[in-house]
Amino acid sequence: MTEAAAPPIVVGRVRKPHGLKGDLSVFPLTDDPDGVFAHGRVLQLVDFEGKVIGAVTVAHARTYHRECLMHLVDHEKREAVEGYRGLFLAVPRGEMEPLAEGEVYLRDLIGWAVRNEADEPLGLVSDVYELPQGPVIEIQGPKREFMLPLRPEYVKQMDRDTKRVIVSVPEGLLE
Repeated sequence: MTEAAAPPIVVGRVRKPHGLKGDLSVFPLTDDPDGVFAHGRVLQLVDFEGKVIGAVTVAHARTYHRECLMHLVDHEKREAVEGYRGLFLAVPRGEMEPLAEGEVYLRDLIGWAVRNEADEPLGLVSDVYELPQGPVIEIQGPKREFMLPLRPEYVKQMDRDTKRVIVSVPEGLLE
């Protein structure tokens, strides 16, 4: 998949309108909400099917507890933002800060080869779950599927170039 064809990076989920002047309560899905939700940033509106259905521009945003309160350009009344409830906010991949060495977007892991430290194949990543305890990958192995937390004691290396995850499997997991 080319960079241009790559899906946008989801950075937030609209919870609900906040107040009467067109503000939104947004749950951030990024570790840099101040940078991502900056004045003038154009955000894509994404539905549950992953389709981009529109775009909005941030007028201003501020952190409020675990959420962001955001005001959009040309959205001056509650009614103007009511239809955004439950939608996702996304940024084109090319506008995001480059990933550091060893970092990946979780959704990009789907389809990566999983190998143990002896370089033996264990399967392919078939899904990623973001649980309260942290992210977990589902691996479709030759005999069955299994799940493995994305934690340093299990995930030893992620290679974006070869699309491989090198893991240390806990004793008894594959039996």
